[in-house]
Amino acid sequence: MSIDTGTARVERDPDHPDRVTLHVNGVPSSALDLADPGFLDFEYMQQMAAVLAGLPAGPLRVLHLGAAGCALARYVEHERPGSRQLGVDVDARLLELVRGWFALPRAPRLRLRADDAGRALASVPPASFDVVVRDVFAGDRTPDHLADAGFAAAAHRALRPGGVLLANCADRPPLRLARREAALLADAFGPDATNGTDTTGAADAGRLGVIAEHAVLKGRRYGNLVLVAVRAQPSSGSGTDDTADGDKKGDGAGSLGEAVLDLDDAGLARRLRSLPVPARLLAGDELARFAGA
Repeated sequence: MSIDTGTARVERDPDHPDRVTLHVNGVPSSALDLADPGFLDFEYMQQMAAVLAGLPAGPLRVLHLGAAGCALARYVEHERPGSRQLGVDVDARLLELVRGWFALPRAPRLRLRADDAGRALASVPPASFDVVVRDVFAGDRTPDHLADAGFAAAAHRALRPGGVLLANCADRPPLRLARREAALLADAFGPDATNGTDTTGAADAGRLGVIAEHAVLKGRRYGNLVLVAVRAQPSSGSGTDDTADGDKKGDGAGSLGEAVLDLDDAGLARRLRSLPVPARLLAGDELARFAGA
């Protein structure tokens, strides 16, 4: 079927009639189970879900850059009822189609916006999301304007203290793109700008990580890596509250409290090892060496 950026088609799994894959311009872009919104097929999405499981219980505010079929948004809705999500995709016609094809949650639980991901990210109020997910591709790589220092700074700005950026990065040996972006995120998410007193780097504080299959991390083949960055909480007593006024009241979605996700946590590493395709987390000193810091 024709869409604004080319073509889209839905392919059913012959062994599981409720499972479908959305292909955009010939590339598998989303995999869903129409009977099970908690189903995630793509391995990098399973890795993202393992990270989300480490956040405090309750609803979340999530910004999805590169919505496609909204598989991860359906998962969040299923696992954390009451969440408020915004899915952004550059293709307006595609968003119209997936809304009808896949019976997605309605607004305000899931709003869909046709826009460039970078422009949409820049337009959101500061500190308005608990999670920002970037899953945007032009061909087999992320567009440059969504993987540079400006994007890292904009994602940091959009997140509440304690909020998490999950960025899908497809790369091939020697992983130059992933290493470069990890270094940019280390800079943007390092010493916390909300109070000016925290001098701990993001990697040292367990707020920066890279997740992938072992063979991908070792640079043996092309594959997906999930870059994870956590915005620091303000120091106790700093008096700083960056939460946007419009998000302090209303539906109550997105209350991370005082906890900050620790990427050095053994529980996260265990969840990643237990996935159908086991994955490994680089954090701390390993991550610093990976990024060349």
